[in-house]
Amino acid sequence: MLWLMLGIEMAVDIANQKIAVQAGAPAVRKTRSGRELIYRHTLFVRLTHWINVLCIALLLMSGLQIFNAHPMLHWGIKGGDTDPAVLSIYGEDQLDGSAIGWTKIGGQAFNTTGILGVFRDRDGFLSGRAFPWWITIPSYQSLAEGRRWHFFFAWLFALNGLAYLIYGFAARHFQRDLAPTRLDLRNIGRSLLDHLRFRHPRGEAAKRYNVLQKLAYMTVIFVLLTLMIFSGLTMSPGVDSVAPWLLDLFGGRQSARTIHFITATFIVLFILVHLVEVLLSGVFNEMRSILTGWFAVKPEKTDAH
Repeated sequence: MLWLMLGIEMAVDIANQKIAVQAGAPAVRKTRSGRELIYRHTLFVRLTHWINVLCIALLLMSGLQIFNAHPMLHWGIKGGDTDPAVLSIYGEDQLDGSAIGWTKIGGQAFNTTGILGVFRDRDGFLSGRAFPWWITIPSYQSLAEGRRWHFFFAWLFALNGLAYLIYGFAARHFQRDLAPTRLDLRNIGRSLLDHLRFRHPRGEAAKRYNVLQKLAYMTVIFVLLTLMIFSGLTMSPGVDSVAPWLLDLFGGRQSARTIHFITATFIVLFILVHLVEVLLSGVFNEMRSILTGWFAVKPEKTDAH
């Protein structure tokens, strides 16, 4: 289905470009309030975006279920309970019958009772578990079920990403819209300052991604997601038997697991920042653009005379 949509979308883009050249500049489309509407996201980009939303949400929730089965991260080859851990989340029983939840990073331990390690379950009782039941799939502890969910959506996520990459290069989406120019890089300080002041672009500047958006999207697509996919493959003994070089690349299966977890954390942080930006720049306009493709451009500010 994705490959069919890819072919249709590319054919439509080419046809629209030919019509635009033959007919001249198209009429400007506007909202009722007079803002100019631009076609910002193609159908294929919108489709792959929402498939990614579904996959990433379920991958994170099932991944936390898998992590709960062994709530420790190691570096190298060994990953037993007695081996040194980069991070561990656990509960500790007290003499009075209560329990404390701990999150340990390196040699530093933090009391995270009620958040991580020990929390109240659906019946209101304190129970020991790294991540709470409401954020995992399934909600009850089951490594086998968690793996089934994770592997299914991992392959869907990978195929969706491959289709997006092919489309992105073939339709010149990456080269035209996401690759930062020299002018972009020279203005990175100004763009950062505008973001800190919650100033959003208007007019012609709003019709394209700013340099911080371009760098963020390119980093997520070509660095974080690449690390996510290949570190995940490295944890599979079946894949390692076919491509043993992956173990050498990541320094062992436990290192790959740690990189996988860290990469997922950075992706979550990116999503949180992305959602904050959507809220600040206008939820209705941003949602309309990712649902219909049409984005309303705020006009340039004019000085009153």
